[in-house]
Amino acid sequence: MVIEIDFQSGEALYTQLMNQIILGIATSRLQEGDPLPSVRQLADTIGINMHTVNKAYSLLRQEGFVSIDRRKGAVICLDVDKIRATEELKQNLKIALARGCCNNVTREEIHSLIDEILDEYGQ
Repeated sequence: MVIEIDFQSGEALYTQLMNQIILGIATSRLQEGDPLPSVRQLADTIGINMHTVNKAYSLLRQEGFVSIDRRKGAVICLDVDKIRATEELKQNLKIALARGCCNNVTREEIHSLIDEILDEYGQ
């Protein structure tokens, strides 16, 4: 999997890294049980601090996307609590939809965008 970090973005590097891994899972480029590179290896590969990678991995573990084992390292783990994930998605969508409404994005355009994104994920 190719990780693309935008060093010019205002978004935190660890957030970009997390989002790239989550997108990899959603698009099936990363599967249950796939190992992620070690913290040191990934930091060296993309040119960021090891602590940044460690923070991203820790947050992904807290959210249920990866498990971390001393022997195996970080491994994709898809035992996400669906109720918690659904509530978090709802909160994120509320903000995104409010922004869209403020910019006169119509209901039909929103549905079309959601369908387009879900199609990318094979849903």
